[in-house]
Amino acid sequence: MTVLLVVGILVFLIVVHELGHFIVSKVCRIRVEEFGIGYPPRAFTFGKVGDTEYTLNWIPFGGFVRLFGDVGEGQHGTGSFVDANRAVQALVLIAGVAANVFAAWALFAAAYHVGIPRPVEEAVPGEPVRLVVVNVVAGSPAETAGVRPGDEILGLKNYDGIELAELTPAAFSDFVQTRAGDELTVTFIHGEETMTARVVPAHAVIPDEAGRPALGVAIVLVSARSLPWGEAAREALSTTKGAFVTVLRGLVNIVKQALAGAPSLSDIVGPVGLVSVVQDAARTGMGEVLALAAFISVNLAIINLVPIPALDGGRLLVLGIEATARRSAPRLALQMLNALGVALIIFLMVAVTYNDLARLLT
Repeated sequence: MTVLLVVGILVFLIVVHELGHFIVSKVCRIRVEEFGIGYPPRAFTFGKVGDTEYTLNWIPFGGFVRLFGDVGEGQHGTGSFVDANRAVQALVLIAGVAANVFAAWALFAAAYHVGIPRPVEEAVPGEPVRLVVVNVVAGSPAETAGVRPGDEILGLKNYDGIELAELTPAAFSDFVQTRAGDELTVTFIHGEETMTARVVPAHAVIPDEAGRPALGVAIVLVSARSLPWGEAAREALSTTKGAFVTVLRGLVNIVKQALAGAPSLSDIVGPVGLVSVVQDAARTGMGEVLALAAFISVNLAIINLVPIPALDGGRLLVLGIEATARRSAPRLALQMLNALGVALIIFLMVAVTYNDLARLLT
């Protein structure tokens, strides 16, 4: 079921991307000869409306639009893509990325409406909340006890058996501050394991507050409350922006490593690796699955802007060069560039899949 869910997410997001190309092509009067779900060979044809055939294909990993007069095909005439104004061509290419951006925002909004874990200032009466560690000071009592970011605090008590009455950041901090030098017992969830450790609050743990006893943890109250659609949509805007920043930073780091002669694929997850990621999200709930799909959509938008031949970014780069030179690139050169781009993409997919399998086996 998880594999089917991964395939479904990828197909949906790629079809959304192609739908962006399709809609703008239609608006700009460029002939779309085929809109396909999956990749050839063709399974069957849903039907034909105008000049466009709608098909289902046997390889279920995405979709495509086949434009009349696409790059390298040498087809000219009414509705030809290559005969269209370069600004129109660029608009068609950018539309796929824009569709993925919109899909990411919509999926994040749906996730917030369904409910996903997020920091809150205080709990609503009767609302289930969790006390989660977001940072641990290096060398602090908490780090020595094995507490790590992402762990959930379940309880805190002193040697007399007096327990933390309320699981809130403020109550936790007050409990620790009034027990400097006392041995405390903290219970927390690390991964899927419930653990207990003994800690002693100490001074000078937090540099800016040397006089305050502390364990050296930053904690937040986390809730999975459902947000109204309006609030969910607003929250999704900032989350989509944050996802773009995260993915771009990761891509820049990969490029830096490659330029330094030490390329690493250890942080890249391919379709095989997505199975375990989606499985973990599915255990948490539908909101997490929707948020993960949104994050993948952001990845697809950015990857498609990378200036590699055969990707939208590479084709936009060629359009820019043509506009600067005021002449079209030779058809043979475009075909060779596309073939090179496809070969590079296949190589990267094989490398990432190999890395995914290696992680699973080890």
